[in-house]
Formats: sequence, C-alpha cells, structure tokens
Amino acid sequence: MTENENKLYGLLGENISYSFSKSYFSEKFKNLQLNDCEYTNFDIADIQDFLRIIDQHENLKGLNVTIPYKEKILPILTNLDETASEIGAVNTIKFLKNGDLVGCNTDAFGFENSLKPLLKSNHNKAFILGTGGASKAIAYVLKKNAINFKFVSRNPSSKEEIAYEDITEKMMKETNLVINCTPLGTSPKTELFPNIPYHFISENHLLYDLIYNPKITAFLAKGKAEGATIKNGLEMLQLQAEESWRIWNS
Repeated sequence: MTENENKLYGLLGENISYSFSKSYFSEKFKNLQLNDCEYTNFDIADIQDFLRIIDQHENLKGLNVTIPYKEKILPILTNLDETASEIGAVNTIKFLKNGDLVGCNTDAFGFENSLKPLLKSNHNKAFILGTGGASKAIAYVLKKNAINFKFVSRNPSSKEEIAYEDITEKMMKETNLVINCTPLGTSPKTELFPNIPYHFISENHLLYDLIYNPKITAFLAKGKAEGATIKNGLEMLQLQAEESWRIWNS
C-alpha cells in the first residue's frame, strides 16, 4: 500500500518527540486494525512550514496542534468552528475534500469532562496558572460552568491577570481550584513547579495539572501534601484525542 492510499493524521508542534498523541493513535489504529491509517509527528520550527507539509502530504485527513502553534495556526486556516472561534486557539484541524482547513478545539471538551466529576460546590473560584493557548480553553470551560477565575502570570498584562507574588493568603483560601497550564514540572525537568503559596492549600482545594508526565508533578505533590484533591492531564488528553477522531470522521 502506497503512502497516498493511506489516511494520514499527525501532530503539529515543536520539540514533540515526547508526544502522547502519536503513541495513542498508533495503538488505537493497531487495536482497531485500521491498516490504512497512519499517525506521525510534524516537528516544525516555524508555522510557515505547515504549508510545506500540506503540499507534501495530499493524504492528510486531520491534525492535532500543540505548543507553540495553537494560536499561530489561526491565520492559515479557512475557518474555525464555534468553540475554537470563542476560545481563540485550535488543537485540531479537519481537512475537507474541497481543500478547506477547519480549526477546532477539543482541549475544552477533554478538560470539562475530566474535571466535572471532581467539582464540588466550593470550587467556584479558580486560578489559571499560565496564559498560553491551553489556558484559553480552560478559561472557556470555567466561564461555561460559572466558575470565576484569574489568570496568574509572571508578567500580568490585563485586569484578568495577577502576578504570582501577589497571591495572598486570603486569595489562596478563597480560591479552591488551581489549574496548571504552564510546562513547569514536565519530564525531564520534574523538579520545577509554579511558584504559588502551597502552605495555604487545604483539603478544600482541587489542583489540576495539564501535564501527564510525570504522573504526579511537583505541583500536584505539593498540593497532595496539604490534603488537596489532585488530577493530572492524562484523561483530558485521552478525551480530547477521541473527540478529535470523532471530528475527523464526521
């Protein structure tokens, strides 16, 4: 079977050899005996290289998008679905037969459906650590579920953002949901963690880390030590991957 007879899917990003997506979909295709489907990494240094990939692979059916291209990809796409348009970031691209490229966001779907079973009535205020493309999907979900939030940034640039050093004891005790959207703590630099006042965390807190490797990051370990409920990003990734697959085949 030639490459052009295969249905090609992949991940667009930079420095993505660690990728969850390739191993997940390769295993999925194997289990479902989808011998005409292939998933590969497109590791590019510049978003303009995306156009070269499209030209070289006429059999592309869908792509996932990761750091640092979730926002940079927007001008190249034909249009966005409603969720991606509202979020302002894309992690899934559907290739239509007429050549159009439709941007979608399944991060929101994955996050919402992995978070909801853990939510309690006191989880009505949140800190979103980081302001990258992934944080936009998180903010979208929190807004949808009537959870007030503040972005925490090293360099605040709007009234929705505060600096790490400005988090007070009162704020920490009132804000019982903390979501790490930064890469701090990702393997191999597992000793790193966002600089929040962990000693004000209690059993009332829920700490969610989008990172899945390691299973328990330093961020989650510090929260667990104070009695908090913790959750890593693996289920979110699995759910968003399945939603991507649904979109590509709908």
